[in-house]
Amino acid sequence: MVDLTTSYLGLDLKNPLIASASPLSQKVETVRQLERAGIAAVVMYSLFEEQIIYDSLRLDRDLSQGTESFSEALTFFPDLTAYNDLNQYSIGPDDYVENLRKLKSVVDIPIIGSLNGLTNGGWIEYARKIEEAGADALELNIYNLSTNPEVFSQEIENEYLDLVRSIRASIEIPIAIKLSPFFTNLPNFASNLVEAGVNGLVLFNRFYQPELDLEELEVVPSLVLSNSQELRLPLRWIAILYGRISADFALTTGIHTAEDVLKATMAGASASMAASTFLKYGIDHGTEILDGVKSWMEEHEYESIAQMKGSMSQQAVAEPAAFERANYIKVLSSFDLRFAP
Repeated sequence: MVDLTTSYLGLDLKNPLIASASPLSQKVETVRQLERAGIAAVVMYSLFEEQIIYDSLRLDRDLSQGTESFSEALTFFPDLTAYNDLNQYSIGPDDYVENLRKLKSVVDIPIIGSLNGLTNGGWIEYARKIEEAGADALELNIYNLSTNPEVFSQEIENEYLDLVRSIRASIEIPIAIKLSPFFTNLPNFASNLVEAGVNGLVLFNRFYQPELDLEELEVVPSLVLSNSQELRLPLRWIAILYGRISADFALTTGIHTAEDVLKATMAGASASMAASTFLKYGIDHGTEILDGVKSWMEEHEYESIAQMKGSMSQQAVAEPAAFERANYIKVLSSFDLRFAP
């Protein structure tokens, strides 16, 4: 029997398939279903920096209400009953920590917390709270869309590194950082992140692009689930970074099939993270993916995930240049105009 076990962020996992951050982790029963389907770990839905700030500002507003009134009103305090009731139905910072605590009490697989933002803000406080609630690791989803032409790229990278150092100094659990592919020199930045205290790199953050409504002349949100074709970008970079950067890699975006998991593992990923495929085909699709991985490994006489990991990284393949510019030329020259529509 093949051995699917792997290690990610120092966590011993029964297989490489992890449920990435999504609404699926908001309910205890859904996470139980993920565990029953064979999923090895779950990354909780993200707690956004904006939620932490909004929650803090709202409480400050409520507590200061009436202080500009008559002197008799200086002892008035807001009725926090409504405030607390509201939090029961919203996903505020405290609700997030409580949900994490509940999940840890009902499942045996690792639960990874997720913080999404850019500045220190309340991150350090809630990083600690997430650790205290029992999280096995913390994933930092640092999302900064820089639109200021006067800001240098090094300034942005330094902000990332400062945030990582601050959180690393505040908690002891492993930290992974979910990156975008939009860095001038990704290997250098990845190396700096590891030096700052990161244990794992999640490639890549999938940004949701806005849509334009031509009738209403409005910018509107638009959610499009991923597909297996999107696997290629993170696959390429994990294959390049594997063996050069001292961190665990998780591939996210484009994991839908057993073949996708196998490719991610061969490139050098310790974990394959999926969400869209569970939203599209149901949670039980995870079992199908894992069964497919086992069958392929048995058919091709692989004994373990460890044996397979990194076997098609840039350092391992016969033609390393295939991951670089040479492949660009090959792809363009391979197109046959005879089959063009």
